[in-house]
Amino acid sequence: MMVRRFSVEEVPEKDNIPLEPLCPVEENNHHENGEGGEGPAPCDPLLTNGGPAPESPKKLPTITITTDNGDHVITRIKSDHDFDKGEDGGSRLADQEPFAVADELTSSDYSNQMALYEDDIHHQGRISTLLNRLANYHAGIEPNTSEKKKTQAKARLGTLLGVYLPCIQNIFGVLLFIRMTWIVGMAGALEGFFIVFVCCSCTMLTAISMSAIATNGVVPAGGSYFMISRALGPEFGGAVGVLFYLGTTVASSMYIIGAIEILVTYMNRSFSIFGDVGDQSNALNNYRVYGTAVLLLLGVIVFIGVAFVSKFATLSLACVILSIFSIYIGIFVANQDNSVVLCYLGDRLLTSASVTLDGEMMCIKNETAPIYHKYCHLVGNETECDPYFTANEMYTKSGIPGLASGVFNRNVHNSYTVKGDIIGMRTEGNRDHGEIVADITSSFVVLLAIYFPSCTGIMAGSNRSGDLEDAQKSIPVGTIAAIVTTSLVYITCTLFFAGTIEGDLLRDKLGESINGGLVIAYLAWPTRWVILIGSFLSTVGAGLQSLTGAPRLLQAIAMDGVIPVLNFFSVTTKRGEPFRALLLTLAISEIGILIANLDLVAPVITMFFLMCYGFVNMACALQTLIRTPSWRPRFRFYHWTLSLLGLALCVCLMFISSWYYALTAIAVAVCIYKYIEYKGAEKEWGDGIRGLAMSAARYSLLRVQQGPPHTKNWRPQLLVLFKLDENLQAKYPKMVEFATQLKAGKGLTLVTSVLEGKWKERYADAQAARQNLQKVIDSTGVKGFADVIVSESVTGGLCHLVQNSGLGGLRHNTVVLGWPYGWRHNVDERSYKVFIDTINNVGAGQMALLVIKGTNTFPSSHEKLKGTIDIWWIVHDGGLLMLLPFLLKQHKTWRNCNLRIFTVAQLEDNTIQMKADLQKFMYQLRIHADVEVVEMADSDITAYTYERTLMMEQRTEMLKNMRIGKMPQPQTIVDRSHEAATAVNDVKVNLDTVTEESVTEDETLSDRNQFTFTPNFRNQGVSIAHMASTINKNLLEIKPDQKNVRRMHTAVRLNEVIIQKSHEAKLVILNLPAPPKHEAGELNYMEFLEVLTEGLDNVLMVRGSGSEVITIYS
Repeated sequence: MMVRRFSVEEVPEKDNIPLEPLCPVEENNHHENGEGGEGPAPCDPLLTNGGPAPESPKKLPTITITTDNGDHVITRIKSDHDFDKGEDGGSRLADQEPFAVADELTSSDYSNQMALYEDDIHHQGRISTLLNRLANYHAGIEPNTSEKKKTQAKARLGTLLGVYLPCIQNIFGVLLFIRMTWIVGMAGALEGFFIVFVCCSCTMLTAISMSAIATNGVVPAGGSYFMISRALGPEFGGAVGVLFYLGTTVASSMYIIGAIEILVTYMNRSFSIFGDVGDQSNALNNYRVYGTAVLLLLGVIVFIGVAFVSKFATLSLACVILSIFSIYIGIFVANQDNSVVLCYLGDRLLTSASVTLDGEMMCIKNETAPIYHKYCHLVGNETECDPYFTANEMYTKSGIPGLASGVFNRNVHNSYTVKGDIIGMRTEGNRDHGEIVADITSSFVVLLAIYFPSCTGIMAGSNRSGDLEDAQKSIPVGTIAAIVTTSLVYITCTLFFAGTIEGDLLRDKLGESINGGLVIAYLAWPTRWVILIGSFLSTVGAGLQSLTGAPRLLQAIAMDGVIPVLNFFSVTTKRGEPFRALLLTLAISEIGILIANLDLVAPVITMFFLMCYGFVNMACALQTLIRTPSWRPRFRFYHWTLSLLGLALCVCLMFISSWYYALTAIAVAVCIYKYIEYKGAEKEWGDGIRGLAMSAARYSLLRVQQGPPHTKNWRPQLLVLFKLDENLQAKYPKMVEFATQLKAGKGLTLVTSVLEGKWKERYADAQAARQNLQKVIDSTGVKGFADVIVSESVTGGLCHLVQNSGLGGLRHNTVVLGWPYGWRHNVDERSYKVFIDTINNVGAGQMALLVIKGTNTFPSSHEKLKGTIDIWWIVHDGGLLMLLPFLLKQHKTWRNCNLRIFTVAQLEDNTIQMKADLQKFMYQLRIHADVEVVEMADSDITAYTYERTLMMEQRTEMLKNMRIGKMPQPQTIVDRSHEAATAVNDVKVNLDTVTEESVTEDETLSDRNQFTFTPNFRNQGVSIAHMASTINKNLLEIKPDQKNVRRMHTAVRLNEVIIQKSHEAKLVILNLPAPPKHEAGELNYMEFLEVLTEGLDNVLMVRGSGSEVITIYS
């Protein structure tokens, strides 16, 4: 792209007129700038024809002419008072220096580079300060002023310690060690694999949805509750949060009961303080006493701090991993020689107690064997034996014969058993005979419900999100890695157990055939104590993780204040520990321990977890389908169909597990929802569906009207202000296409225009114009409405549209305005005043403003662009500059474009730190973009800037004089110049044209030309006195305003940098500077914007509403 430059046209001297070249340039010599690009040549101090100005016999005005191949003509007029005496006594021009000296430009708090944006910088602050504050902000429950040291005291955990290990511990719970073999034995290898696959698929789908939600912003304390409540609202979030808290709390009691069961039943029965644990009542009493003691001990550990919990959890998890490795080793080394021995009577497996005497197994049928007295009884003088005992022989068999035994083929199919029957058979059993009898009716759905809790615990990491260093990174990586790890272990164990262990032993739930031991413990290598210790520590660790996450979840709910009765639990200690919430958690967990029956506690936990998982999937699917602007997850491997499948699985598993528990959990959730919701559902009796639709519409409008939207829910609701031509057709229809691309079919779009006149006279025109606008809307597929109003003043009409468009809460928050292309050549001040007044009115209404320049070159909605969208972030505007390109990329037209963000560093800024902070900020916003910090050194003001400012002020004064009648109109001057073309001594006027952007086919070039009037000295008959008399004397007295020079310097320098960096960009988005506060600066403001965007094709200038529209949170 060619950068326009100004060079000197050699003009011969006449009448000793000193000619002042702006920059001496040799003929056909172009200064190279950068990589071959042309730019302004560096100027030496301005001299008069290369040397001191000769003395003029008359103090006459000086006229300087510069041209650049006819593209630009600048007229510079100087009078005698501009001449000063130099130190050497020679005359010189006061303004002949190319750089402003220090005493000419007053000092400012802002760099000259940013003078155009000094009002915005004064109110919003520098970008570097904002980025530093955002980059150093740590998410979480922020401390109050009396607890400032709390955040520093908190441990910041990574993925391994904060998410992966807690999830592993919670997933590898009691069911892996005490129920997994029984499930495989009853369901068989095939159906057992399917059970594991379905449950693991449900948790994996939930983890994918959770990863998308967790990476959609910073996740502070609260984890799953925070994600659901921010995605579905406080009512759903509060209801599900409370249920999930209860589930996590009761789960801690389940883990503790399981740990005590392993300790008292399988490790050492002598620990029992209530007699034989074979009696269920004695066992339950032991669970209550030991469980309470362990609960208090774990409560103290949790209170010590989360870092200590993580260290203890690491130790216990190491034992769990070691035990799992010992299981795998035992699977491959198992054989019949070192296997545990089982005793059979026919095809019935007998308990070890029925065939053991003095610690020795006697699997024989003689009268000395213990089993004989169970089947044979003395009746009178004769002994009668059970016919089955008489007809079958007793024998022993290896319980764990190994993979080479071929036992897998016998364990492929299911062996479901009815309660009271012998395991694996349809024959009624008798415990008195030493037979192992089923204590529960098994089926596929029953086993599925029992197994599912072994897959829960996937949110153990997200519940501790407030303690994570980077929750967005740690939660998805750690959770999915934990699920993959545990799923592989479960699936392989299912197949290996079926191929290694005898089916009857698998179906022996309580290990009665092997002295009441854990079946999986006898498989382990080198000793069963590895499994016993590992399973004990695993369940204790899982309980510890539950007691750690539950109080923090309750505290997060209380901190939100959605449930007033829980506000008491929002208080934390000076170390940041939720002590009050911990006490309530211990109390609820104690209730579960007092119940002491694992089979009664587990279904409740399953309901709570499944309901929470289902809402996580629903939240992800809902956010994806409605495409809210705040939905920008960094995790890309998700889809709404996967979320809906996960939701369906959760609902099915809830009712499969227990339909009455499922209904109870749903009823509790509904009660909590209604408690939180301060206003119930409205009813209105009407004409069927229409009445329902009207009621829903009215209810929705009233709900929307309750207050301004949350930052997370903010999306641009557009009011597009159109300009109509003389045929009442839309002049720039591509503005509607741009609105389509920006909205992607979502939200509100109002397409409006104003007709000047009286309503009673132009009613028909208004209706025709509305129909024309509606046709444009229909042709572009915009979901919006068209409206046209009639007003005696265009500015007043536009102001009314800005104020009153929309209905209730369904109102616009962003105004789209086109650029007034013909403002330069139009003497009527309305050509630009309507534009500036609209900017002021939009700002007064605290709305966002989008100004489109180069409308006709914008792409249509059917095009697909490839390239870059460049964002020039100069001042903070609430994040609108970041949100708009993200929304554009959702449309197919801009989807393949890459985002580049440029921000400007001033002299006192650290550019390296700014870039690092900006990269971190974009990461937190979940917006992928290349970032670059452009250095704008506090360079001196160039001669070009100074000259262009003077030209601007001269033109402003000229137009002002034209309006009050002091000067002839431009066309009059043109006509006179043509009439006197043959006169030798008359002044010729060159009308050099600058074609405006976006010239439509219907417009002639003369409608869009900018005229600059320059006397032509090529004909030597020109009299300087005659020329001076044709120009108002006020022009001779103009000296550039110092502030205008600085602002022009900002516009020029920024334009140079933007063209250098973004000349190939498909769209350039930058901040719109603040409009002038007084009418006197309006023309200058328009010139600044022209200079700022000069040479750019597609430009979108943005001005924020003053409020934040984008957030790093989900």
